[in-house]
Amino acid sequence: MQELSQEARGPLERLRTALQADAPGGTLAIAYSGGLDSRFLSHASRLLGFSPVLFHVTGPHIGGDEGEGLEWAREEGFEVRVIRLDPLSVPEVRAGSRFRCYGCKKAVFTALLKASAGLPLCDGTNHTDQLPGVWRPGERALKELGIRSPLAEARFGKPEIRLVARATGMARPDQLPEPCLLTRLPYGMTPTADVLGKLRLAETAVRRTLARSGMDAMVYRIRLVAPGKPEIHFALSAWAKLSPAVRAEVRDAVLATDPAFFRGLELRGLEQLSGYFDRVSGTASGRAK
Repeated sequence: MQELSQEARGPLERLRTALQADAPGGTLAIAYSGGLDSRFLSHASRLLGFSPVLFHVTGPHIGGDEGEGLEWAREEGFEVRVIRLDPLSVPEVRAGSRFRCYGCKKAVFTALLKASAGLPLCDGTNHTDQLPGVWRPGERALKELGIRSPLAEARFGKPEIRLVARATGMARPDQLPEPCLLTRLPYGMTPTADVLGKLRLAETAVRRTLARSGMDAMVYRIRLVAPGKPEIHFALSAWAKLSPAVRAEVRDAVLATDPAFFRGLELRGLEQLSGYFDRVSGTASGRAK
């Protein structure tokens, strides 16, 4: 790491210290979603001389381009184990509770602990995720189960992750977040595999439409804000880049996936995508992911 700047070396040395405490034997299990944080933790831990084994949970709640994350891990030579799990029967999830993330995380990480067979199990929670005012009930499940979060322990926030990922040659250091599909539904709504599948397919159609239009990757979500009321939410920074023609193409692409389900589809630009349902319901004290 001699060729790295001090700005990159400092956070990496903190991460080395955290990993030495979390995985003193050198081998660790990583809960691997394929998102930026878990990809970086995998990349950096190996760079620092550790031997990570990646455990990926797949199920109806997983959104984004799941295959891309798995392909990267395998191309990089990581050992990847895939676990199929359906959290839709978990009481908090089935009820659409504000603590659905807690129930889902508890089920997922209980399964991961069993699958990792005694290896220290770490996740990609970073320091930015733990800042005050962020509503993340899933963190309680991680604490209850004793899951370690080396990035958070090393005070690695999202800016440091992107900086060090870029400095050490990790692909896609600017990867955008793709949270669980359950976040596309308001609290109080019971999720079904059928509805989540329609939302996943529609978001894929949007991604492909934007790419065909020459647009850079951007943050958006397709949400069912109420029964029979689907909406596409773009961050305002992305919304400003969309011409009326591209917005029409996006809407048509989503409608083509299921005209009846997406009838009445609206497109909106929002100042903040995270926490949308908490903010409109007025029931939360923080921001949801």
